Amino acid sequence: MNKKIIIGSRSSKLALLYANKAKESIIKKTDLNDDQIIIKSITTDGDQMKDVRLSEFGGKGLFSTNIERELQNKSIDIAVHALKDLPVIETSGLLTNFFLKRNDPREILISKNKKKLNDLENKSIVGTSSYRREFQIKKIRSDLNCKIIRGNVDTRIKKLKEGIYDAIILSYAGVKSLQLENEISEIFAAKEFIPSAGQGIIALQCREDDEKIISFLKKINHEETFKRAKVERDILKVLEGDCETAVGAHSIIEGDNITVEAELFSLDGLKRFYVKKTEKIDKFQKIGKEIGQILKIKSKNSYKK
Repeated sequence: MNKKIIIGSRSSKLALLYANKAKESIIKKTDLNDDQIIIKSITTDGDQMKDVRLSEFGGKGLFSTNIERELQNKSIDIAVHALKDLPVIETSGLLTNFFLKRNDPREILISKNKKKLNDLENKSIVGTSSYRREFQIKKIRSDLNCKIIRGNVDTRIKKLKEGIYDAIILSYAGVKSLQLENEISEIFAAKEFIPSAGQGIIALQCREDDEKIISFLKKINHEETFKRAKVERDILKVLEGDCETAVGAHSIIEGDNITVEAELFSLDGLKRFYVKKTEKIDKFQKIGKEIGQILKIKSKNSYKK
C-alpha cells in the first residue's frame, strides 16, 4: 500500500497502549510494516469533562463521537475504542465488528493501606462514576459513601493518595495494561461484581465500505471475543442501556457452551434482577437478546406489584 493507514485513538496513556496493540496485531498478521501505520491521538469530550457523570452530558458517546467523526471524514482509517465506552446503537456507515483478544474483565479495588472492601472503615468514601459499581458496592456495604470520580487511571490513583477518597474501583484490564498491579488491594470475582458489558474488550471500527481495511481487520479479529462481545452488547441493546442504566453482563465460553450472567438494577439501586443462562455456542446470536428480554420483564413486573 502506498497510502499510510491511520489509527485513531483517545489521547490517554491507556488508550494509546491499546492503539499500539492494534497496530502490532495488524503488522503481525499482514504484510504491512511499522512505517505504514500511524497512530493519531484524538481528544474526546469525555476526556475534557472531569467531574460529572457522563449520563448528564450525552452518555457514552462522549468518548467516541469525535473519533467516529474523523473516521467518517476519512481523517483516520481505523478507530480504536474500549467497547464498554461505545453506545449500543452503531453509527450509520461505520462497522464495529472486529475485536482484539479480551483482557481480564474483572473489577479491582485500590484503597489506602491495601484494605479490602469488607475491611474499609464505616462510611468510607469510595470513588466511582458508575451507577452499576455504586449499587454493587452498596449491596455488600450499604454504609459506604460513593462519590463521583473521573479522569484516567493515574489521575484517579493520585486523588486516592491525596486523601480525597478512601478507595476507588477500577477495571483490572486498565490497571494491568499500565503495569500498576502493585497498587491493587482486592480483585473481585466476576460473579461477585458482574462487569460492564464488553469490559476488557478493545473494539476496532472502520467505514463499512472500506474493503481493504476490513480485510486487514478480519485477519486480527479474535473469534471468541467477537461472540462474547455480541452476546453482552445484545443484552444492552434490549435494555436500551447507557451510562444511566445500571447493567452488568459477563460471558464465558467453555468447550461448546457459552454461559452468561447478567444483572439489572432499578434506578434507585434497591432492586436487583439477575439471570444466568447456558447455551450451546452456536446460539450466541440469540442468547443475549433472550437474557435482555428476561431482565426487562422481571423489571417491569416488579413495578406492577
